[in-house]
Amino acid sequence: MNTPVSDLLNHRLALLDSAAYRPLLATGLRGIERETLRVNGDGSLNTAQHPRALGSALTNPQITTDYSESLLEFITPAETDIAIALDKLDAIHRFVYTELGDQMLWSQSMPCHLPSEEEIPIAWYGTSHIGMIKHVYRRGLALRYGKSMQCIAGIHYNYSLSEDLWKLLQATEQTPGDAQQFQSESYIALIRNFHRYSWLLMYLFGASPALSTEFLRGRPHQLDSMSADTLYLPYATSLRMSDLGYQNNAQDGLVPPYNTLLEYMSSLSRAVRQAYPPYEAMGTQRDGEWIQINTSVLQIENEFYATIRPKRVIRSGERPVEALCRRGVQYIEVRCMDVDPFEPLGISLETSRFLDAFLLFCALDHSPLTNDAEGHENTENFALTVKQGRRPGLHLKRGGEDVSLQAWGLELLEKIAPLAALLDKQRGDQVHAQSMQTQSEKLLDPAKTPSAHVLEAIRAEAGSFAAFALKQSKLLAEQFRARPPSEAETDYFRVLAQASLAEQEQMENSQTGDFDQFITDYRSRTSSQICCEK
Repeated sequence: MNTPVSDLLNHRLALLDSAAYRPLLATGLRGIERETLRVNGDGSLNTAQHPRALGSALTNPQITTDYSESLLEFITPAETDIAIALDKLDAIHRFVYTELGDQMLWSQSMPCHLPSEEEIPIAWYGTSHIGMIKHVYRRGLALRYGKSMQCIAGIHYNYSLSEDLWKLLQATEQTPGDAQQFQSESYIALIRNFHRYSWLLMYLFGASPALSTEFLRGRPHQLDSMSADTLYLPYATSLRMSDLGYQNNAQDGLVPPYNTLLEYMSSLSRAVRQAYPPYEAMGTQRDGEWIQINTSVLQIENEFYATIRPKRVIRSGERPVEALCRRGVQYIEVRCMDVDPFEPLGISLETSRFLDAFLLFCALDHSPLTNDAEGHENTENFALTVKQGRRPGLHLKRGGEDVSLQAWGLELLEKIAPLAALLDKQRGDQVHAQSMQTQSEKLLDPAKTPSAHVLEAIRAEAGSFAAFALKQSKLLAEQFRARPPSEAETDYFRVLAQASLAEQEQMENSQTGDFDQFITDYRSRTSSQICCEK
């Protein structure tokens, strides 16, 4: 059957609301990746090596590092219920606190007091070729963007729908092509809708309206001063996601609005090969050591700072685009969520329930093809919201026309509500509807947003971001330490840590060839083995 695009969402809702197919909603997967700095008791960066008791940062699947030795990353297994994933994230936190001694986990997206650039340690993954290429990549990031920017922390939300659900939609809608292609292009359609509406997430959940003055290292800015050590914008929601955070001029226009997986992969593949003169001037080696993987706009695909990515679990040594080419899109990774400093895990279950409803809406609603004009509009709406989202009367653009953020936000919640109701019907409770109500209250009253609460809390500490962040970090540390892991939990994580150390040692002892040849081979695959260029 051919369903009119205007009826697509209602048709899919009716289909999935049937007793036969509603259980498919419970078989998609969710996962969380949480980044957090290790800090000392005074709120300064702890620059010691990654604690060996936490295992190998290279091979431990749940406890690793991101850019710096000091920037921990906790990764939950993928679960059918986000509540289970959050319980496992909680267990990771509680175990890590048993090994931190006097150190704490920083409760904010924006960094603590940082030492000089030279003193911020780049993550080390050992001497295997895989470990070394991860380290060299981070050396390149330091050269290209500076180390301070790489110390910003976020929450990544991994989301997938059941493969059987995609197969059902394809069969019901009589869409040609194989199942992998339909699933991949459906995730790309989700991403197009996400770009249209992701400004809403920044309004509802942005939690970084202020930062330490020193973070900018003297760079020019247009922020207001709240105190001698704190800069902010009065209506900002997420300076982390503004041009002061994860932004890079070299990447402007790098991946234009895309309508197919092929277009996305082609853009990234070109960027990994496209020379960039400032990086060429740096070279790839200095004093016989590698300082970046290449001199292209991107060293690897993951260097592209996207708010959302199509993903596929990669195999050892495999490039992200290779995995997508060979096996299609498996899930999407939402990357724009701030760490909520009032939540011990950086994200609440209620927020996660809303994300599930929001992403299901993006997946099932009609997603028209996009173009450069809409891409520019989406970018501008996002940029306005992160810097001015709570400004009274703020207007965004929709199809070239002005629309108030509040009115559009409430309209979107009305469209998402049936998805939340369907998820609740499948579960037999009201958790998604309750989260929808919370979000509606934020749109009606900006004072209820996390960003407003953060500014209020900073003002209560004499306008000092550092003082508020340190106080909050200590509070959360006390809560975790008051709930130590059980013996079984401790044993589980210690076995995981020991196994990861043994795996890294085995990799280092068994590898052959030299690193120069390894990195040359790795780089060559961008041109000879990327399927979208065939």
